Amino acid sequence: MPHALTAAAAGFGTGLSLIVAIGAQNAFVLRQGVRRAAVLPVVAICALSDAVLIALGVGGVGALVVAWPGVLTAVGWVGGAFLLGYGALAVRRVIRPEGALAADGAAAGSVKRAVLTCLALTWLNPHVYLDTVFLLGSIAADRGSLRWTFGLGAALASLCWFAALGFGARLLGRFLTRPSAWRVLDGFVALTMIVLGVTLIAGS
Repeated sequence: MPHALTAAAAGFGTGLSLIVAIGAQNAFVLRQGVRRAAVLPVVAICALSDAVLIALGVGGVGALVVAWPGVLTAVGWVGGAFLLGYGALAVRRVIRPEGALAADGAAAGSVKRAVLTCLALTWLNPHVYLDTVFLLGSIAADRGSLRWTFGLGAALASLCWFAALGFGARLLGRFLTRPSAWRVLDGFVALTMIVLGVTLIAGS
């Protein structure tokens, strides 16, 4: 039992260290959380997607993906283009905060749009596969019979992080009552999306 708890704790710590890094997915969850729009489905998608990918990594699927490197290249191009497009929309909101904010209110309130965007940001980002399927999978393999316990700890870290980010972001709402504050947040989102988009395309 102590060995299982140690493996789970190691998985939790490793998973958290990879997930907390600033990325497109985190930026989107933060924005949805601040707007209090479709937070539960967005958090659920992120956590469940990570759980699936971690399970694939622990199960050894990473070795199969290596055999088809073209798949990650294609995902990199598509994901990079998507991130650049989303970044451009964020830039537009920075330039026109009032009109864009009103229009985006309806968009953010659309659960379907939020779900589709979240799925794209999650599954069209090769870095997600590298962190979960490859890196966590390879680390878990060193745990032998406790690799699934390690993976469970990593999946729990993902759930805790996204829940805290999504539902805790509403605490920032009182600081974002002015359009100028939203311009700062959207500027952060735009910079994150565009930099990651260019990085994905350049590395594909």
